[in-house]
Order: sequence, then C-alpha cells, then structure tokens
Amino acid sequence: MIHLTPEQHVFVTERHLATLTTLRADGSPHVVPVGFTWDPDAGVVRVITSGTSVKAKNAAQPGADGQPSRAVVCQVEGGRWITLEGPVTVLTEPEPVREAEQRYARRYKVPRENPARVVVVITPDRVMSSSYMAR
Repeated sequence: MIHLTPEQHVFVTERHLATLTTLRADGSPHVVPVGFTWDPDAGVVRVITSGTSVKAKNAAQPGADGQPSRAVVCQVEGGRWITLEGPVTVLTEPEPVREAEQRYARRYKVPRENPARVVVVITPDRVMSSSYMAR
C-alpha cells in the first residue's frame, strides 16, 4: 500500500476536481473530469459514477493481459499536481457505494440520487507529484 506525504495528503483532501483516465477495449485512453476521494487507511481512490458510464464499463473490463485494468486519477491546481495510478475495480454492493457517497459528500457535496450508482476503486501502486509535494 502506498502512503502519501503530508503535503500530498492535504492536497487530495482539498476541494479540487481531477481527471480519471481509464482504458477502452482497444487500449486507447478515455479521460473525463471527476471528483474523487482518497482513503489513507485503505490506500484507495474512490470515484462514484453511474454503472452505465463509459468509465465504469472501462474499469470493469480486464486488461489485455487478463489482469485487472489500470486507471489514473490526476489532480492539478496551479503548479501543484498529483497522479495516482493502479489497478481498478468496480464495486456495486450497497455498503461500499454508501461509504463512497458519504466520503464524496464530505469532500464535495451530497451527490444526487442515482440508483444505478457504482464505485470505481483504484488501488494506487504508483504516485507522481510536483516536486515540492514529493518530499
């Protein structure tokens, strides 16, 4: 499990949007703006979305090697940036969805009702950031 520096942790808890990159079946990137949350205890990034979204469908498909697909979330604000990359899964069970909604509400705002909501979960194994946050 990765650990963020104190500066990185603060940055991913401030209210900023990010981009989520998932891979299409042909391997090309699909990039969309998202809100996300970082869970330092579990070491995961969570993105709530509709189960019918392209990002959810991309995240649910296995990679070309049969392993879980990979995804990247990248947050930028001025000269500060952080990229979290790793294997991605999609959770559909009510409890993980509810937890992700609660975390999203704390960082951003209460999400609108969506009975088709799922959670895209990235377990980062690679972190890149602007140099002053990587100390």
